[in-house]
Amino acid sequence: MESALVQVLRLPETPSLTVAGRTDAGVHARGQVAHCDLPAACWAAGEATAGRRLARLLPPDVRVHRIFVAPAGFDARFSAIWRRYAYRVCDDAAAADPLARGVTLWYRHQLDIEAMNEAARACLGEHDFAAFCRRRERASTVRALLRLDWARTAPSLAEATVVADAFCHNMVRALVGALLRVGDGSKPPGWPAQVLAAAVRDPGVPVLPPHGLCLEEVGYPPDAELSVRATESRNLRGANPGGRPPGAPRWPEGPRDSVTGPLAVDPG
Repeated sequence: MESALVQVLRLPETPSLTVAGRTDAGVHARGQVAHCDLPAACWAAGEATAGRRLARLLPPDVRVHRIFVAPAGFDARFSAIWRRYAYRVCDDAAAADPLARGVTLWYRHQLDIEAMNEAARACLGEHDFAAFCRRRERASTVRALLRLDWARTAPSLAEATVVADAFCHNMVRALVGALLRVGDGSKPPGWPAQVLAAAVRDPGVPVLPPHGLCLEEVGYPPDAELSVRATESRNLRGANPGGRPPGAPRWPEGPRDSVTGPLAVDPG
């Protein structure tokens, strides 16, 4: 993307792209958001054709849905107040769609959606998710899990929706993996909450393959609050990554129904 921007906008140097969600390798992103700083003159000269020219240069699995001048104070990563992921599982091998094999986990056991939702409700809220994260030095594992639930989107397809202010490394895939153990009957509904309370990695929690996971949407506050949110998040990541910014509401506003994948550009 950075190299393509250099060509399309005739930039004097390669820009540094900041993304909203740094997903694990192999995870898809339908609603990724990114920003970079560009010379104002280069953007003015290439704005009209930037989207079409990027489509010609980028590989077929990367597309920019929108590219526009970002509001003042916008930061794709630090201004965000929530991220929404989906994990898709097919639990009937005979009904599996071969064309969706790259975005859906094929699971060999039938899943009990009601039991998984019962287990998921006990994990909601602000907790230390160390039991479901790969630890990093000096990084907090405290996160606010805003939504975690399952629904059948087709007779053989189960989809988990996961929303949080931010996520630790492997957090979504481990949470969903724990819930699958409940759904197939090998663990009781109370087990994921017990693992969460223990705050240590449990060898019984599988970290699922990345291909079933997709970043669907990133949420931001109103334009007037973008700069403040970014400043608070930067300060927080340095002192207590994952916790609430001082004075912020306990639960950020939930996701909308729309899904977008813009690249915001901040001409400087």
